[in-house]
Parts: sequence; C-alpha cells; structure tokens
Amino acid sequence: MALILSGITLPFTVPPEQAVEQAKRMLGDIRCTKSSIAKRSVDARHKDRINFVYSVALEVEGDEDALAEGLANPKLTVKKNQTLETPRGARRLNSPPVIAGFGPAGMFAGLLLAREGYRPIILDRGKDVDTRVKDVEHFWATGRLDPESNVQFGEGGAGTFSDGKLTTRIGDPRCGFVLRELARHGAPEEILWNAKPHVGTDRLRQVVRSIREEIIALGGEVRFGEKLDGLSLGAGGQIRSVRSGCGERAAQVLVLAPGHSARDTFRMLRAAGVALEAKPFSVGVRIEHLQADIDAMLYGSNAGHPLLPHGEYQLSHRENGRAVYTFCMCPGGVVVPASSGEGMVVTNGMSAYARDNHNANSALVVSVSTGDFGPDALDGVAFQEGLERAAFSAGGGGYAAPAQTVDHFLAGRGGYTPGRVTPSYARGVTGGDLARLLPPPVADMLKTGLSVFQRKLRGFGQGDGVLTGLETRTSSPVRILRGEEMQAVRTPGLYPCGEGAGYAGGIVSAAVDGLRAAQAVIGEYAP
Repeated sequence: MALILSGITLPFTVPPEQAVEQAKRMLGDIRCTKSSIAKRSVDARHKDRINFVYSVALEVEGDEDALAEGLANPKLTVKKNQTLETPRGARRLNSPPVIAGFGPAGMFAGLLLAREGYRPIILDRGKDVDTRVKDVEHFWATGRLDPESNVQFGEGGAGTFSDGKLTTRIGDPRCGFVLRELARHGAPEEILWNAKPHVGTDRLRQVVRSIREEIIALGGEVRFGEKLDGLSLGAGGQIRSVRSGCGERAAQVLVLAPGHSARDTFRMLRAAGVALEAKPFSVGVRIEHLQADIDAMLYGSNAGHPLLPHGEYQLSHRENGRAVYTFCMCPGGVVVPASSGEGMVVTNGMSAYARDNHNANSALVVSVSTGDFGPDALDGVAFQEGLERAAFSAGGGGYAAPAQTVDHFLAGRGGYTPGRVTPSYARGVTGGDLARLLPPPVADMLKTGLSVFQRKLRGFGQGDGVLTGLETRTSSPVRILRGEEMQAVRTPGLYPCGEGAGYAGGIVSAAVDGLRAAQAVIGEYAP
C-alpha cells in the first residue's frame, strides 16, 4: 500500500524531485520509506504559466489508513495493492480453451490463461508482427493489399499500427495490471505515471512479440494464418468445435476476440445463430496540421520547449443529438492507409514513440446510429463498406485517398490546394469533395465542429489544414450479445470480448475485457 498525495502543482521547468520533496513536507513528521511520481499531467490553461500537476506515491511506516485519516487532507488517499485473483472452477475442460484473435483482448486473455495453466490455443487470421510489418510496408509502397495481413489483421490487432495510446476512461482496477505487464514486456516505464501514456507503434511491436513468447513458454500455442471460419454447436447452442483453414478443432470454450474490422466473422456468427445487434459508431475524416502549429496553439511562447511533451488535444461538441469530436490524436505522426478489403479506402493515424514527424493528426468524426444506416445487426457493416468504396473511387484507384484543405471544405469547394501542410498519407492523395462522400448530416456536423473547435483552439479549423478521407473504423459496428457471466446469449461456451465484440474502445479497455473473459473461464473451469 502507499499514500497518494495529488494536486501538487509546479512550473514545468521545476525538476520532478521537488514535487516529491513537497509531498514529504506535507506529511510532517511521518517517516517515508519510499517515494515516487505516481502521475504527471500538463496544465496549459494559461499559456504564459504552464505547470505540471503531480501525484506522488509515498510508502510510510505505520498504518496508512490511520495516518491518512489523521492528516485529514482531501488530496491524500490510500492506494491498495491490487492483484488478479480468480478462484478456479471445478468443471472439467475436455480440450484447451481456444482464443480467436490476437489483438489486445485475445492477447491478455491468453496471457492470463497461460499463467494459470490452461495452455490456450490462440488462432489469428493474420501474421506474426515481423512478417505483418513487411506486408503493410509493401502495401503502402505498391498498393498491393494482403486482405489477411494489413493494418487491421495480424499480431497485436489494429493497435499495432497506431500511436499505442493507453488512455482510457474506464476505472477498472485491471487497468493497472495491463500497464504493468506492458512495461514488463518492454513498453517505456513512463506509462505507469504519465497521465497520457503512449507506447508508439515501433515499441509496441516489441511488446506484443514478448507477450507471445511468454504465452508459448507457458505451454500455450499461437497459430498465425488461421482464420476462424465456422462454429459447431451442440444441444442448447453449446460450443462443440471451431473450424479454420487448417481443419476442425474441439472447443468447449471459445474466447472470441475479433477486431472491429472482422466483417466476415460477423457474418459467419450471424449464420451460426449467435445473437448480434447493431451498435452506434462514428465516421468522418483525418485532420492534419503542422505539429509546430498545434504546439503553438496549446503552449504559446513556450512551444518547442524541450521539457514540454508534444501538444495533444481532445475536442468535442454535441448538438441536436449528434456528437462531433476528435479521436485517436497522433502527435508527430502520419495518416496511414488502413484498408483490409479490396477496393476500399480507410484512413487511420500512427505515431512512433518519439512522435518526431512534422505533422499532427487525429480523426475528426461524427456519431452515427441505426437511424443513419438501418436496424439490422449488419447494416452498420454495409454502411462502412459503402463509404469506403466511395472513398476508393474518389481517390482514383490504387488506394490513393481523397483530400481537401479545411478552407475548401468549409467553403464548399472541392479540391486540394497544396499549402504548408503536406499530406502524410503513404498512397498519395487526390483532390476531392469530402462532403459529397459522407451523409449530409455528417458533413454538416463536421463543418459545425470545425467552427466550434476553431473558437476553442485558434487555428484548428481554418487555413491549410488537410482533411483526408475516410475514417470509418472508429469502433465496431456490431455488438455480440453476452450475459453477466461473459458468455454469449444463446451460445454457452462462447466468450465474446474486446473492441470487435462491441465491449471496448482502445488498447487498455480491450485488454481489460480480455482479462475479464479469461477470469470468467477460470472461474467456471479447472485447467
């Protein structure tokens, strides 16, 4: 356990050791045996007076609860040591648990099951991370897409080609476990205390490889190039076996952790009788600025100071029941071709750990629901596919993307005029009219958002910022229905989890949901 003293505010130029010393002074005569920074965030509300805000962890002699109560400081809390403890069930497993998908959810489900002696068999339709990187770079260079090895499919899931952002809004105690394991497997230690932690796509590749190696060392198997093609169900819908390109395999338990782009998997599940429903998601474009401009918007004259992190923003606005917001902001990053289907253009954002490219980008998206695309469980999938085909056509083929400068978009003029911001999209851009590719309510809301965000962050919604389209894969368009015991409705033994199943949004929340699924299996069955 430790005492956590929060809200220690110091100028950003002051060494963090002073925050620790200030925390110790606030404890008075209490003896501290160990201290460290627990969290640090940037307060840039006043550009001429930028501060870091610290939380400090202090291990002390004596009863922490009693000491905290005696000090009666509202900024002082007690942090308990948290571990993942799951009592094992008594039911016998007739075959090893199968996990389909090796993104964050499947990876952390596999890691926990392997540590508990369950020897899971993990199937992933894509390839190992090293081969996958070569396939993706080949696609970006030549336009030749591998539908089974790309930005969406393969070891690590879609997050492997991203900023590796680890921020999450969920308060689940498993989040700490996820961050500690990522750091143990090679992520930078700062993710344990940075308020906006990120790994970077280059470091994340090392992490996922290391986790895979541990799973295998503990008796698990990871089989790449094996796509889940079908399910065999018994009495009452109970899972009996799974089918892949390598044949049929007995499976009393299937932890299903598909990515949000596993459209053929959703169709297969629908045909097998698994309960699905459509869920809301968001669509829009990628917006790109110079990183130096973003830094200046946020930090003023302090922009470029080596002690300040690259500027990040998160903007949102709601109007008439619809939201427009920025998502997955990548400082010092690039806009990447993220297609997984032939003849479809999809964009995403990616940063290396150093975040040292000239541009910053983020998704600029608008919420859509069944009122926009229809009530059937797979209507959202069809909606996404239609947008992506239209973007491919507007780009002129070869997976070039349609693009437009912000001022042209707001003025209703098609085309892209080169300016200070050079588009980073690897397959190249073609001037287009993005408003004509999107449903009118979405295009109108994007324009509203740019105007509102310009008032919040001067320079964001005007000038030669570049919009590249389309961004369609913000989250899964489908939810695989499950009960409180984490098993699919009508399909016992099927444990849907993670982002593709409709229960997470981002690396950490998906990993946490995978842990929850693994704990549900452990709580029901003996190894």
